[in-house]
Amino acid sequence: MSAHSAVNFGGVVSYVTDGDTLWVQPDRGGSTRKLRILGIDAPEICQAGGEASRNALIQLALRQRVNVTVTRQDVYGRGLARIQLGNQDLGAQMVSSGQAWSYRWQKSRGLYAREQAFAQQSQLGVFSGGRALNPKDFRRRHGSCYSAKPS
Repeated sequence: MSAHSAVNFGGVVSYVTDGDTLWVQPDRGGSTRKLRILGIDAPEICQAGGEASRNALIQLALRQRVNVTVTRQDVYGRGLARIQLGNQDLGAQMVSSGQAWSYRWQKSRGLYAREQAFAQQSQLGVFSGGRALNPKDFRRRHGSCYSAKPS
């Protein structure tokens, strides 16, 4: 799925897995869509701050109507999406409140670098203790919380 074939739809958030993954039931019907919020990386659920991050997204979005723009799929089959709740960008909200990092790639600081700088300077959320561990580094050291569970 390329930027030229982005999929837009409205729906209601039916479930929140963690601070960057949620499920949306499209207004037009059909299957519930598992989506990863584009441009953010929230703490793993078993990582310090993971539960707080999930709870923050629950408070913001659960059972709320959202507008979704899916730009592509990730390696886990989730749609990578910009998600709007009214005029609020959920990715920006999660990062600016210190509940997620701006997802970095190559030399880019990510979509929400400014929001992350604000959260760090204000010592909000995961940045309040001064020892926040980026989820990418956590996964590199410990693996995914989900991969550690027996099948």
